[in-house]
Amino acid sequence: MFRIILIGVGKLRERHWQEAQAEYLKRLSTSAKIEVIEVESEPLGETVTPAQTMKAEGEKILKRLPDGARIVALDKGGKMLDSGGLATFLRQHGGSGEKLIFIIGGAAGLSADVLGRAQHRLSMSALTFTHEMARIILLEQLYRAGTILAGKKYHY
Repeated sequence: MFRIILIGVGKLRERHWQEAQAEYLKRLSTSAKIEVIEVESEPLGETVTPAQTMKAEGEKILKRLPDGARIVALDKGGKMLDSGGLATFLRQHGGSGEKLIFIIGGAAGLSADVLGRAQHRLSMSALTFTHEMARIILLEQLYRAGTILAGKKYHY
């Protein structure tokens, strides 16, 4: 069973995002123990620069990182994997019961300090997504990867 922590900046405010998250967490419960940690987003714009926002959010994220876990930052400059590649990544890095932490940044992105702590950087797409969409897409892809690893038929 995979042990995964998903740290995301910002809350899922709308009901449809909350329901989608609940559905994927339910589906994932057979192959993974997942904890979702929401870090409060910081103001951005007007008198607050992206660097200030990233720094403040990054400090909150760093406080939530346990020792000994494998940290995966979702970053636009990261490596792109297809669904099969993500399944292989999960097997290689989480198959032995090692805790995997996936981090989704806020509107300004992730601070250099957070990126520096990550052993891996993955990109979901060249496109930009809201933090809500990114969280649901990541959960869906983790479910898809688990399904692939279980040898079940799933489009990929």
